[in-house]
Amino acid sequence: QVLLVESGGGLVQAGGSLRLSCAVSGGTFSSYAIGWFRQAPGKEREFVTAISWTGDMTYYIDSVKGRFTISRDNAKNTVYLQMNSLKPEDTAVYFCAARQKFLSEYEGSYDYWGQGTQVTVSS
Repeated sequence: QVLLVESGGGLVQAGGSLRLSCAVSGGTFSSYAIGWFRQAPGKEREFVTAISWTGDMTYYIDSVKGRFTISRDNAKNTVYLQMNSLKPEDTAVYFCAARQKFLSEYEGSYDYWGQGTQVTVSS
């Protein structure tokens, strides 16, 4: 019913930037909170950031504060993750996910997931 498609991943040198996009279809976009998660090789999936359905509340894990910015464009049914000052430890597959209204850091609370986009940061 609700589809999420990530894009914008790639290979970047440490200190560089990438902008990920999460395009949402099949639902009422403005009613969803959107979260970003990532999974590095050999590690569990990790919450990164999320934005509420109104766009006025955001939350970031400490390791990305000041470097990553989540935003949403309801007219385009798209959420963006601007990633600056990238570090090798940011290397992971990045997933976006959707749930109703309220942001959450818990992956089990999200109802819909994209397939992921690979971000690789070289030294």
